[in-house]
Amino acid sequence: MKQTIEFDIELIKRYDVSGPRYTSYPTAVQFTEQFGEADYRQQAENANNQKGKPLSLYFHIPFCDTVCFYCACNKIATKDRSKGAPYLERVYKDIAMQGALFDNSHKVDQLHWGGGTPTFISHDEMTQLMDKTREHFNLHDDDTGEYSIEVDPREADAGTIKVLRKLGFNRLSMGVQDFEPDVQKAVNRIQPESITLATLEAARSEGFKSISLDLIYGLPFQTADTFSRTVQRAIEFGTDRMSIFNYAHLPDMFKPQRRINVDELPNPSEKLMILENTIQQLTEAGYVYIGMDHFAKPDDELAIAQREGTLYRNFQGYSTHSECDLIGLGVTSIGMVGDSYSQNVKTLDDYYACIDDGRFPILRGLKLDADDLLRREVITQLICHFSLDKRAIEKQYQLAFDEYFKAELEQLAPMQADGLLVLSDNGIEVQPVGRLLIRNICMVFDKYLRDKKEQRFSKVI
Repeated sequence: MKQTIEFDIELIKRYDVSGPRYTSYPTAVQFTEQFGEADYRQQAENANNQKGKPLSLYFHIPFCDTVCFYCACNKIATKDRSKGAPYLERVYKDIAMQGALFDNSHKVDQLHWGGGTPTFISHDEMTQLMDKTREHFNLHDDDTGEYSIEVDPREADAGTIKVLRKLGFNRLSMGVQDFEPDVQKAVNRIQPESITLATLEAARSEGFKSISLDLIYGLPFQTADTFSRTVQRAIEFGTDRMSIFNYAHLPDMFKPQRRINVDELPNPSEKLMILENTIQQLTEAGYVYIGMDHFAKPDDELAIAQREGTLYRNFQGYSTHSECDLIGLGVTSIGMVGDSYSQNVKTLDDYYACIDDGRFPILRGLKLDADDLLRREVITQLICHFSLDKRAIEKQYQLAFDEYFKAELEQLAPMQADGLLVLSDNGIEVQPVGRLLIRNICMVFDKYLRDKKEQRFSKVI
């Protein structure tokens, strides 16, 4: 496939509505507390029957030394490093419980530490956490697994990067957001460029396979000119991947955002100009658009997977491991086991109580029905590959695509008229001008959006 993208401001304005990001389908909005520990155990048993199916492990480390005002993640801001110890003690028990549930023949092809700030914990705690994981799960002893970690450069010097590489991590993403001092001050994330560069160079020196930078547009004091300077510096760093996220100002939902002065935010026209300039800069620098805010160099494994039709998307974003059952460990973690999703409890007190009582800390989840599985496959194909093979779907799910999705195809007709996509007897091809609006296209196949119009999501652009 040609990994190109076109920016059409009139189409973007016309289609700029709110919608899901589709890290899952159905989305977490549909999770219910009727799904509990017994359901999770049953799904794990079903997964064990699929011999040799690999696993993915996600660990949530919720602590941050300081709070970034834009942040919408589940985190606990504290300078008390001792809070990590009692949390990790429960995580170790969580690991043991989960490890006993899953057959040890299942290799862990993917592992991810997220947060919060995973590097909040000490080197010894990092080492013990990985040791406990190896004790109960079948990790790779070589470098073939996709083992990644989110890093705050302010919390990760060269020594920390060396420890992480020794523990088996081979992919790293770093939060930057913006290099401009005025922007950093306004969002309470003071991070000198030199610190970011030192961390990046340390990771490169230690042989990390992929290094990614996260940037956010739409923050206070940003303009098209200032953000272009940030993007240019990121390009000059030679970063393998970049994620360019749109800041969604939702202070009613996320309390830290109340400390951002709304009058200092760029207006919608300026934000679109920032996005257009960023796409142009990255394209001219040789990056390709993977989708959903993500850009990568053509030789990056994500770009290769997309061209080969093997790219996948889950709760951690784009991935090359679609076949894994995902186990969520730690507070608020989300898993995907068998034909289900599950999310852990959201507070430390609840998490500690469940683990101390020997119970899986399941708060809610969802067992997917046949229609969910079908629509998930359709949405995944579109959001990962910008195309859909109707005949492949018909063969896999034993149905007539045009008949089953008659209403959806009618809704796609105006998008075809606008040039976003091409409908044919064999499939759907999203055009370069439609790729920025892929969420709009996927939303057509989301039956839950028709059922509940009051759902709140971020803007698609």
